[in-house]
Amino acid sequence: MEKKVNKLPEFKNETEERDFWARHSPLDYFDTSDAKKVSFPNLKPSLKSISIRLPEEMLNTLKVMANKRDVPYQSLVKIFLARQIEKEKHYN
Repeated sequence: MEKKVNKLPEFKNETEERDFWARHSPLDYFDTSDAKKVSFPNLKPSLKSISIRLPEEMLNTLKVMANKRDVPYQSLVKIFLARQIEKEKHYN
């Protein structure tokens, strides 16, 4: 038995569409009977976690600097590393 699928309304803008989907289920508007399960086994995370040992004083300084900028200290470390990497690329 085929499921009845509602016709999608036309939206004037993204806000109207966002409000619509906040109140309605996509399952009422799309036919999922022929949907196929897919997998992407070769996708790799865009970030890689690492461990790094830093002197305690350096870590404390980073945390204070990050707090002044209202960012997590790990983000500040990434910003500093990215800047230095760019400088080094132009140096060589």
